[in-house]
Amino acid sequence: MDKIIVKGARENNLKNINIEIPKNKLVVMTGVSGSGKSSLAFDTIYAEGQRRYVESLSAYARQFIGNVDKPDVDSIEGLSPSISIDQKSTNKNPRSTVGTITEIYDYLRLLFARIGVPYCPKHKIPIKNQSIEEMTNKIMEYEGHKISILSPVIHGEKGTHKEQIEEFKQSGFSKIRVNGTIYNIDDEISLEKNVKDNIDILIDKLTVSDSERSRIFEDIETSCQMANGKVLIIVDNEEIVMSEKYACVKCNHSIPELEPRLFSFNSPYGACEECKGIGTKLKISEDLIMPDKTRSLNKGALLPINAENNIYSTALRTVCDYYDIDMDIPVKDIPREKLDIIFYGTKEKIDFKYVSKNGNTRLVKDYYEGIINILERRYIETTSSWIREWLANYMVESTCDACKGTRLQEGVLSIYIDKKNIYDMTCLNISELKDFLQNLKLTNEEANISDLILKEIINRLDFLKNVGLSYLSLNRTASTLSGGEAQRIRLATQIGSKLSGVLYVLDEPSIGLHQRDNQKLIDSLKEMRDLGNTLVVVEHDTDTMMQSDYLVDIGPGAGENGGNVVACGTPEEVMKNEASLTGRYLSGKEKIEIPKERRKGNGKFIKIFGGQENNLQKVNVQFPLGKFICVTGVSGSGKSTLVNEILYKNLQIEVYKSRVIPGKCKKIEGLDEIDKVVMITQDAIGRTPRSNPATYVGVFDDIRDLFTETKEAKIKGYDKSKFSFNVKGGRCEACWGEGVKKIEMHFLPDVYVPCDICNGKRYNRETLEIKYKGKNISDVLEMRVSEALEFFKNVPKIYNKLKVMDDVGLSYVKLGQNATTLSGGEAGRVKLAKELQKKATGKSVFILDEPTTGLHTDDIKRLLVILNRIVDNGDTVIVIEHNLDVIKVADHIIDLGPEGGNLGGKIIATGTPEEVAKVSESYTGMYLKKML
Repeated sequence: MDKIIVKGARENNLKNINIEIPKNKLVVMTGVSGSGKSSLAFDTIYAEGQRRYVESLSAYARQFIGNVDKPDVDSIEGLSPSISIDQKSTNKNPRSTVGTITEIYDYLRLLFARIGVPYCPKHKIPIKNQSIEEMTNKIMEYEGHKISILSPVIHGEKGTHKEQIEEFKQSGFSKIRVNGTIYNIDDEISLEKNVKDNIDILIDKLTVSDSERSRIFEDIETSCQMANGKVLIIVDNEEIVMSEKYACVKCNHSIPELEPRLFSFNSPYGACEECKGIGTKLKISEDLIMPDKTRSLNKGALLPINAENNIYSTALRTVCDYYDIDMDIPVKDIPREKLDIIFYGTKEKIDFKYVSKNGNTRLVKDYYEGIINILERRYIETTSSWIREWLANYMVESTCDACKGTRLQEGVLSIYIDKKNIYDMTCLNISELKDFLQNLKLTNEEANISDLILKEIINRLDFLKNVGLSYLSLNRTASTLSGGEAQRIRLATQIGSKLSGVLYVLDEPSIGLHQRDNQKLIDSLKEMRDLGNTLVVVEHDTDTMMQSDYLVDIGPGAGENGGNVVACGTPEEVMKNEASLTGRYLSGKEKIEIPKERRKGNGKFIKIFGGQENNLQKVNVQFPLGKFICVTGVSGSGKSTLVNEILYKNLQIEVYKSRVIPGKCKKIEGLDEIDKVVMITQDAIGRTPRSNPATYVGVFDDIRDLFTETKEAKIKGYDKSKFSFNVKGGRCEACWGEGVKKIEMHFLPDVYVPCDICNGKRYNRETLEIKYKGKNISDVLEMRVSEALEFFKNVPKIYNKLKVMDDVGLSYVKLGQNATTLSGGEAGRVKLAKELQKKATGKSVFILDEPTTGLHTDDIKRLLVILNRIVDNGDTVIVIEHNLDVIKVADHIIDLGPEGGNLGGKIIATGTPEEVAKVSESYTGMYLKKML
């Protein structure tokens, strides 16, 4: 069958639709937000594909997965095995990196294990393996000295090793060394169970002489046979390691046989012993415990220990008295060496006198530990989650001192290929790494060994380049990737797998991608199609829609007003269909107009000098206030670093005295012009079913007030708390007001099932009997914003808040919708709706990070009306954006680049869209030119 035939799809708001989708084509589903396109693509077509796959598994396998519900659809024919690639960030595990997700790091480990050249970290000379003859010659240099020949038989293995020791005893050995101490093998040796022990068998004690040479040779041979090629020699208490494998001839540095696990930061063989392969450690920050350097110690400069009479403040006063530290002067005037004593403790013992609340006195002579050491120790030792959370407010993630963030042991980092170790390679961005590997200087033997490995790595690097990720480096942690980046990494992995006959369902893969890189992504999607796969892509991007084989427009509106197939066919056919809103925008009949003039602003600026966080290259930049500002540039050019790390965090400190560490810059001016800063991100508004849009924007409080005022509620004496699902009284106690019960699946994600007592309504029967205009409180939570607007049109307090939600494009969202089901774009718009209810001050800054995510062009038009209204009130809006419809209406653009990663971080162009369009070096300007 060459098509997927869907009959009677009713999932969510779908109106019993029938549709035929061609197979082995690039199919784009579009429509306004909430129209039902995701319900058709993910909740119906993909979900049914998954269900059929699970059904095909054995009963044993299914018990771990659980039942997968059949979507509300009559039938789907012609369905292939389906894979979903969505925007959920790949992994929050700090051990997960771009290299590990893409498996490129696994191939790099194999490459280093096969052709890596070890060097001694101390002497910087290549480490070679030595023959027994070479080892004997080395020992003969110590003629006349007493030597012990040992065989290192057990290293770093847990257990008591009784059987092995008994075996050595039977073989005739009389001495054994455990962790440096030599025993008679007959003695009862105390080995703690499950403690890592190093056990060496003492083969001989000899005087080095010509007559003993043959004996020494034989003993070395024996040791090598027993200890996997290794020999330990003790000469006058100096230990020398020699190996038939790898050991430095000048010192005792040796490494085990080169194997892939040695290069893994997730294995004890390769991971840094200090940070266990994470590369960072949580440390108390001097700036967070002492943010205001103009205060004195007596006036609370040291936040964690205020002047109250406790053990810590008493100890501090004692130390300050002893070292003549003035507690009444600003801490900025205290000499650094004296601050170090306060922070990191003393090197001498001091007499401390502690008086308890009931008057008991305790005298102690001890070192002063230092406030930073005390707090870090408490963080590790405490069993109280409250104390740990409190201390986390003063902590920052800092690079591990031992491995300097490389995650690996020193010996591993001393293994090189063409002058680079494995960490050096992971620091290169995708493009640089590909160039380096293609130009490796290898011997014929190394080239033959590494040929297949290099092909695999370079293929994968190509796929990442083709989906617009050439600026990423392999050591980038997965938790720092945006949803769009994570999705494109998974997409690159799928392209690399070269599967055919698969149905791929993708959710806006173009998110976070500059126009310049868009074509590469579209070409990658076509490549997957050409392998014999069907691609169903939920997308709003014009280029992707225009180059699709088949376009499906769902709508015409959102929520109840959506759920129908408005138009389908080739892009040209959809453009001719007058009923299709998408078609009208594609044909140019509808469009977002360019403003007739750009705002002049209020003449004030925030000026950043010498910004150099991450890849920013000491940039100087001005943000004109009272304008709509767009910060643009290719992916990875430094936009988020400039706006989120430097500008926003400095504003947080200035306006709210927040305890955050801002990105590095020389200085920043003009922050005193701002009295409020609002950051609208796409992070979830809550992580449990208790969070929902109505509670987040505050409208649910007003709705509860309204129910309290009803006649029935007054008769029964119900107060506002009766209508809360968060407290005892009105909520269903079986599910604690969540409407669902959480089933913990241990090694699988938790599963939520509807509560069988309240049937998901969250409230008890008494509460549900109270009605307003025929609806109970649970019915109201089930309403979409558009329905609620009509229902509460005569209650101004409620209506006005709902109107703002409608204005930002949330008309289709249910008031009580579980926050965990909202997309990033929806969560961002809920936050915007909350902020827009507050009174404009004219001195506020609104920062939005890609607010058009998940928005149809018509929704973007509505969002721009809101953002322009904010600026017209005298406030400033700063948007990080790739969408040209938003960029073209800005008053001022700050364009970064020219590329991503190391080749970015510069200001390429600033000014109005017209001015930026004239800058030939600006990729944004190049695409703007066509639109203007």
